[in-house]
Amino acid sequence: QVQLVESGGGLVQAGGSLRLSCVASRIIASINAMSWYRQAPGKQRELVAQITSSGRTDYAGSVKGRFTISRDNARNTVYLQMNSLKPEDTAVYSCNVQTYLAPYTYWGQGTQVTVSS
Repeated sequence: QVQLVESGGGLVQAGGSLRLSCVASRIIASINAMSWYRQAPGKQRELVAQITSSGRTDYAGSVKGRFTISRDNARNTVYLQMNSLKPEDTAVYSCNVQTYLAPYTYWGQGTQVTVSS
């Protein structure tokens, strides 16, 4: 069973930066896309950023220009560089991997990001 482990969350002041990492316990075959989601208290989970197997990236409008998603296939890792953080970025951030093979999706346990004003 593949496990995804996130790290890099924490408390930061507004305007600061954090870099999240998500490492897979082993190589995942037939990856379609790797993504970061977030869920703030009382809100629905939302897609923050995604990178496909071809390297195409997409971002939520609220983070475009501030966040950058990247991947290191050799390290089975996806990153989320977050700059110019705002209090509204406060949430639990989780990574997700979508595959063409069952079970088709994997989730990490999440890492807390708190941005103080």
